[in-house]
Amino acid sequence: MLPIAMVGGAVFYQWMGHLTFLSPYLIFTMLFITYCKLQISDFKPNKFEMTLLVAQIILAAAAYGITFFWNRTLAEGVFICFFIPTATAAPVITSMLGGSISKVATYSLMCNAVVAIAGPLVFAAIGEHHEITFLDSFKLILSQVFPLIVMPLVLALILRYCLPKVHSRIVGMQQLSFYLWAVSLFIVVGSCVSFAIKNWTPSSTLTIILLAIGALIACLLQFKIGRIIGGKFGDKVAGGQGLGQKNTVLAVWLALAYLNPIASLAPASYVAWQNIINSWQLMRHQNRIEAAKMKTGKETV
Repeated sequence: MLPIAMVGGAVFYQWMGHLTFLSPYLIFTMLFITYCKLQISDFKPNKFEMTLLVAQIILAAAAYGITFFWNRTLAEGVFICFFIPTATAAPVITSMLGGSISKVATYSLMCNAVVAIAGPLVFAAIGEHHEITFLDSFKLILSQVFPLIVMPLVLALILRYCLPKVHSRIVGMQQLSFYLWAVSLFIVVGSCVSFAIKNWTPSSTLTIILLAIGALIACLLQFKIGRIIGGKFGDKVAGGQGLGQKNTVLAVWLALAYLNPIASLAPASYVAWQNIINSWQLMRHQNRIEAAKMKTGKETV
């Protein structure tokens, strides 16, 4: 379903402008349904989250340093792919893959907080628009990120203790998150294709290709390193999704606000790469489940 949603979004990109307003509501609903499975005691920051955070910072700094003297626009685009926080929908995909929702949700909160505080300082140093103040940047990042992360969690916890029957029914609706994610992906991919077409010029073709390749390398590297770190703490899925699945909508906004606008095409490309990986992972996970059921059925017979 995810590849179909991506292809559909790319084909019908001209109409995405009429649907983009739905994205925040879809993400909010997905997270609310997923967070209903959590309790306050599930949020316990530990070495797992700290290791992922340190890895993310080192990778972002290394990527910028390696590419800066070759192509500054490429450096800015690749940097933003590493620096941006975990996608708000990462806990949803983690849940579908059988990973720890609480670990990814905890890391998402930590990561977004760090970016909200450090982001204005970092972009003031490397960015091209120095007229934006730290306070304005801080408030803008908070307004873009935290309502979609904190409010669904608060609502889910209130429902758990105030309306337990309603809460238990929502817990049983986890599959709905997948279909909401498919609709959201349809809209996001279509919007990114529309954005790329509008910003394309013949002179920028090589840079755009380099940005797309850089985003692919960043995506593969983060999923791989995340899984390696997660493996050391007993959860490869949470590690891979925590480090690899990114808030690309926020990344595009940050690139447009602080960097060369062309650099925003790197996180726009990252949307496709991370969802191709997620689609492949979900397909493998489903195949393993079906194979296990068939094996169990044969043994029973």
